Amino acid sequence: MISTAIRVARVGSAAELAAAVLMLAGFPAIMVAALIPSVPAFAAATAVTYLADHYLHRQGSYLINRLSKVRAGLSIRFLIRQLLLILLLARLDLSNNLIFYGATACFIAFYGLQAPHGALVTLIRNRRRLPVATRNVDLASRIRIPDAPPMGLLNRSAEKMLHLDLAAVVGILVAAAMDSALPGFIGIGVTIVLGSLYVLALTPYVRGKKVPPNADKVLAKVDEWLRDYQPETVLYFSGSKDSVYQVNMWLETMEQLESRPLIILRERVILQNLAPTTVPVICVPGGVHLMNMDLSTVRVALYAANVGKNIHLLRVPTMKHVFIGHGDSDKLASVNPFSKAYDEVWVAGRAGRDRYAIADVGVRDEDIVEVGRPQLAPIQNGQGVPEGRMPTVLYAPTWEGWDGNPGNTSLMLAGENIVKKLLKADPPVRVLYKPHPFTGTVLPKAGAAHEKVTALIEKAAAERATDPRFQADATVTAAAKAELARIEARLAALVGSGGDKGDEAEATRDGVVDVAKYEEIARLRGEWNDAYWRAFPVWEHRVVTGAEPRLYDCFNVSDAMVSDISSVVSDFIASGKPYAVTDSAELGVEEFKRQNTAVRAATILSNKATELGELLDAVRDPAADLLAEDRVELKQYLLGPDEPTSIEQFNTAVANLAIKAEARNVGQESRAAASAAEAEATTKA
Repeated sequence: MISTAIRVARVGSAAELAAAVLMLAGFPAIMVAALIPSVPAFAAATAVTYLADHYLHRQGSYLINRLSKVRAGLSIRFLIRQLLLILLLARLDLSNNLIFYGATACFIAFYGLQAPHGALVTLIRNRRRLPVATRNVDLASRIRIPDAPPMGLLNRSAEKMLHLDLAAVVGILVAAAMDSALPGFIGIGVTIVLGSLYVLALTPYVRGKKVPPNADKVLAKVDEWLRDYQPETVLYFSGSKDSVYQVNMWLETMEQLESRPLIILRERVILQNLAPTTVPVICVPGGVHLMNMDLSTVRVALYAANVGKNIHLLRVPTMKHVFIGHGDSDKLASVNPFSKAYDEVWVAGRAGRDRYAIADVGVRDEDIVEVGRPQLAPIQNGQGVPEGRMPTVLYAPTWEGWDGNPGNTSLMLAGENIVKKLLKADPPVRVLYKPHPFTGTVLPKAGAAHEKVTALIEKAAAERATDPRFQADATVTAAAKAELARIEARLAALVGSGGDKGDEAEATRDGVVDVAKYEEIARLRGEWNDAYWRAFPVWEHRVVTGAEPRLYDCFNVSDAMVSDISSVVSDFIASGKPYAVTDSAELGVEEFKRQNTAVRAATILSNKATELGELLDAVRDPAADLLAEDRVELKQYLLGPDEPTSIEQFNTAVANLAIKAEARNVGQESRAAASAAEAEATTKA
């Protein structure tokens, strides 16, 4: 019941739901207390609304945003409290008392301060919002970007300003209870003085040396940096906050390019959530700014997603444009007709080429290049289950998709069946569950299925922990947890000391990566992953969400996987381990294999998951693994050969396309020179 209410209210926890209920119920209680009238009841109800409102703001509650949309925003809620306080004074027959007039004048003056306060905050933020934001670009030596104002002034500024009325409210209530105006006027004075001081504290940051350069100067200096750096290969990306993983997966590949790389982003929220990298990054929200940017040295542009904003770079003819995508699967997204807008489409292996040929969406075979999947380098080849260790099975379903097709994910129709059979397997196995980060964003039913699966696994884990058949070496797990804490503390120190910037402008100024620190962080993250898996018994079921551990880390500790039609399956095939895929749309085994190349070496599951035994047999006994040879063949078909390595293939493809771009540009220059010479000769004649 509570979980349903949490989901309907779009809040994050039971505590958040309770705070929302208290806040919404508090205002009618305040009104009743004012009408009675009762100062103690009024004070108690008011305190509840203050505390609940403050808590919901700190949690960033979705409900707070919704209240603003229905004209019950922050300012309105404070105004209602203040009006009800005036009503209380009137009901207490204090309407002719000085405190009544003082309270009225105070709240009018207090709201008069809101306008300059809001204007100053908005002006400061606008002036400090540069037309571009960068990482690993040395702008500090080219332009002066002043320190950001103290975050205490700007962070949740409206909430802080409005809460200054608390002194006046408390003072007025004390005055009403004591029948003495003095406490009320003291509170009123504190509120007005603090509000005025807040406004004055903001004033210096809208003038003089505390204001960053204007947009034109910043853009000119960015172009100056581009001319000095001379980028050759660009990774271009646009998308929502939830899609940042699509660009993050290419960062390591960009770092390994043999040409000078640059990453161009279009949304600030993507930059804020971008994983650490040594590659220069420029975020350019404005399309006009991007189109005017000096990218004359770029020869190859790589696109990880098909989005409308791609057109702002696709229009540049001096570079060759390549769709590299963000995964390789048999989903329709992998053969999007928009792909024919690019000069080339790069796929992992022969399967990608054949996929476009079958789809017949206008992408020519000569424009397709097989480059492997450089991101799959961290995936380890399966060596079988070591003797004495319990097998681990990973359940990694994809999400419901934008169209809500029930065949997109196994979670809604088969998820419970799959997990129940894995949890009841005999001999037992360990279950890891890592859902897609988008799960439940379109269909509440998918979110509910995720919650049920999570509950099943957590319950089974708790039961297994009390089962005498499963014993843990407390010394080993304790040591691993201690190591984990040590690594996390060191990581927090490294990230905190290098990434806590006052605002985006300051982060742009100071955003040049410390390579030594970056390398230490990368090493520590590897150590963290190793310690994480040692920090609990090898038989303990786990629900793995969030960025860490990564999906590939889950691959490496698993002996088999159950998933759906998505790039997860294609990536897991790189491990060579047994896997199963659910035919959620119930196409039938043969048709399912015909439509989806990646399942040709998989155990095909129905929604009842009765076929899971075949997968578990293959995991436990290599002799029962009848699909082992098929997986070897399919791996090469989907992902290309192991040699040369994928990153070598990728660099070769970049170099070859850069040559084509340069040849095109030289040809254009030659034709232009010839035309000019011909025109000059004609003029002389």
